[in-house]
Amino acid sequence: MRWKPRTSWLGLGPALAVMAVFGLYPFIEVVRFSTWDWSGLSAPEYVGLANYRELLADPAFWHSLRVTLAFALITLPSFLLLSLVVAFALEGQPYERWVKGLLFLPGLVTLSAAAVSWYTLLSPEYGALQTLLYTLVPEDSPLAAWLVVPAWDREPIWALLLVVAFTLWRYLGYGVLVVSASLKGIPRSLLEAAWVDGATPRQAVRYVTLPLLRPAVTFLLVVGTILTLQSYVAVFLLTRGGPFGGTRVLGYFIYEVGFEQYRLGYAAAATIVLLVLTLGLAYAQARFMEERW
Repeated sequence: MRWKPRTSWLGLGPALAVMAVFGLYPFIEVVRFSTWDWSGLSAPEYVGLANYRELLADPAFWHSLRVTLAFALITLPSFLLLSLVVAFALEGQPYERWVKGLLFLPGLVTLSAAAVSWYTLLSPEYGALQTLLYTLVPEDSPLAAWLVVPAWDREPIWALLLVVAFTLWRYLGYGVLVVSASLKGIPRSLLEAAWVDGATPRQAVRYVTLPLLRPAVTFLLVVGTILTLQSYVAVFLLTRGGPFGGTRVLGYFIYEVGFEQYRLGYAAAATIVLLVLTLGLAYAQARFMEERW
């Protein structure tokens, strides 16, 4: 049967139409908005690349970029390492399915409910965990000064670590499932051949298992990069960018300038910069993984 190009394009037509309407068209509109001085309430004024020039000279933008990169540098390696370690530890265990189900459960909880639960549990002053510690440990005990919830509402580093922990808690189950599915796809005959050749279990993992996990790790690396660089909801619900801007990632910066300062054109320019940064880093990391492995 001869291949008919027109028939294949007809089959792809609905999917391409959906991508054009919900992906390409909004992107073009954001690019257009980024050349406007527009509050969303008044008539837009064309300013060309002025928003981008102002953005590159804006200290608040550079501060948000530094916070975003710090958040990514902490979260992404932790996410990959924990996904690999937990997947290896659970492989072949009798309780494997139960633990994976529990790890994946946070991803099924709505973000708002999860954030409220975390805030209620970990609030430094009146959270459930702090109240429990006060109940179990007398105030005059030497341990009382150590068994306290860190003041993440006043210390930027603790607030950032709180958002990191929340992100890992929510997405770790997904990473474990991806790595575990790849592990189960590795033929056991390859490992047995390595053992017959005298390889130790550590050498078999390093030279057989890990190279075969390259597609899964690369996929998680790219997805994790996108999630960390474009994080916003956890910051909005838990810290609102505080304290003192310590968790004001680029996603929250865009929200502030767009919907609190009513500078939609400026926010659109920041969105384009964030998109370019995300795609560039994701592509660079994927290429690095391909060459490294």
